[in-house]
Amino acid sequence: MNNCIQELRTQRNWSQADLAARLDVSRQTINALERGRYDPSLPLAFKIARLFNLIIEEIFSVSD
Repeated sequence: MNNCIQELRTQRNWSQADLAARLDVSRQTINALERGRYDPSLPLAFKIARLFNLIIEEIFSVSD
């Protein structure tokens, strides 16, 4: 699954640790999400979307 979490995070000048704290997950989870090594649970995907004031489809897309 592709995502634009890193771009959204850097636009706000947040570190991975900053974003992790806002989402109540580990920094390692953020790193794995950004690198495409981890697909978030649906509740986490909604939490990410709410934090960035976007819909899930604007953040995540299915890889071909």
